[in-house]
Amino acid sequence: MTMTTPRHGVLPASLEDRYASVKDRVARAAQGSGRRPEDIILCAVTKQAEPEQIRTLLDLGHIDFGENRVQELMQRAVMVEEYFARLRVHPHGRRPQPGNSLLTAPETPAGPGVRWHMIGHLQRNKARKVIEFVRLVQSVDSLRLAEELQQIGMKRDRAVDVLIQVNCSGETTKFGCPVPAAMPLAEQVSTMANVRVRGLMTIAPLSENPEEARATFARCRDLFEEIKSSPVNEGQFNILSMGMSGDFEIAIAEGANLVRVGTAIFGEPRPTAE
Repeated sequence: MTMTTPRHGVLPASLEDRYASVKDRVARAAQGSGRRPEDIILCAVTKQAEPEQIRTLLDLGHIDFGENRVQELMQRAVMVEEYFARLRVHPHGRRPQPGNSLLTAPETPAGPGVRWHMIGHLQRNKARKVIEFVRLVQSVDSLRLAEELQQIGMKRDRAVDVLIQVNCSGETTKFGCPVPAAMPLAEQVSTMANVRVRGLMTIAPLSENPEEARATFARCRDLFEEIKSSPVNEGQFNILSMGMSGDFEIAIAEGANLVRVGTAIFGEPRPTAE
């Protein structure tokens, strides 16, 4: 049995089959670009996921999860923590695997080995709430937000890993700093003692044709390589987050080593009553 969605074609009916299909597609795209499947971080975006679906992925050994909103991320992270607490009493399923070595295992309340990614726009007044849960903030697009994270990291005596979100498509509806501002922002953030610039993130225009995302991804890859070869890079600027359910294979072909996939794994959200 399969399900059909307007943008994503025919998807397998079960979560396990969809997850296996996405992992296989990631592996083939990685190999097609001359890399190993394990070189790519697959971040499962839980925006539309049901709690039981998240628990199923945990049982399958998945490690990286992303959320767009602070409140939802905190709620889901606490749920995962409670799930692992029950597992310690009644063990079953597979433990999360070590994951891609680009990111080390977290020391957070989210559970052993689970890495939460903040992938949506982050307001400065909500940064303090989310930092204790996340391993990577993918959406830093201003110096003021970076300065807020620096203050939080300094008070907690820890480093906060971030990606600079860049608006490589030029769409006025998208968050992200302009392309010309990315290098100066990376240089400024790299001087902060408690914020580590790990790379870039971008979002391509929504389109029925994945190929239309290629130019955006190529622009971000070129910028990534430019910053990586600059003094900003001290060996830690090595994550390029591009691609979602409809275009992650194109993103990998253009150099992404982190993709953010929601619908292709969890399926379309269930309809709710008005």
